[in-house]
Amino acid sequence: MTPLLILLILVGAYLAGSVPFGLIVARLAKGIDIREHGSKNIGATNVTRVLGAKWGVLCFVLDVLKGALPVLLPNVMLAANNPDRAHWQVAAGLVAILGHMFPIWLGFHGGKGVATALGVVVMLANPISTAITFGVFITCFAATRIVSISSIASAVTFAVSQMCVLWPQPFHEKTWSLAAFSLAVPALIIVKHRSNIVRLWRGEEPRFGRKPPQS
Repeated sequence: MTPLLILLILVGAYLAGSVPFGLIVARLAKGIDIREHGSKNIGATNVTRVLGAKWGVLCFVLDVLKGALPVLLPNVMLAANNPDRAHWQVAAGLVAILGHMFPIWLGFHGGKGVATALGVVVMLANPISTAITFGVFITCFAATRIVSISSIASAVTFAVSQMCVLWPQPFHEKTWSLAAFSLAVPALIIVKHRSNIVRLWRGEEPRFGRKPPQS
């Protein structure tokens, strides 16, 4: 395990995660800068609101893939018997999410990381925890039609369910990185939703299907 390999894994994961697919899709589909429309976010939700479901789904799938694929980098670059390979998979997934949230190409102002985190979670997390988290998102969205509160609720659910799955030794030497990921990423997602939380508190957060405020 050399410093060069570590650098290649982390830089590759970051660059993959930092590809602003929402911006690219909007440019190619309608010739617009998605950051100047709707909520001004580059994520799939805003793309859907501004461009329609077809383009929103495309952006969502691409954002999920840019989270999932970097997790495979350690499998390709490290030996199968490397005892730290699982930890580097987690690191690659985390860095991909950070790339989406803080892309160098956009002055470190990116999306909120939910779709990219989903791609990483599908690759790394316990299937039961993933299913519960997805179920909470769907249930919450069906009840409220508000993407932000559904994302926050599912982030909290993921952290709690993963801790339950990893209990009684979540920070065992074989699982400590996944446990740390399971707490850190939901926290990051909630922090990235801080403006949404303010609007939720004020009762101003738009429901899906309605135009968000332009500010």
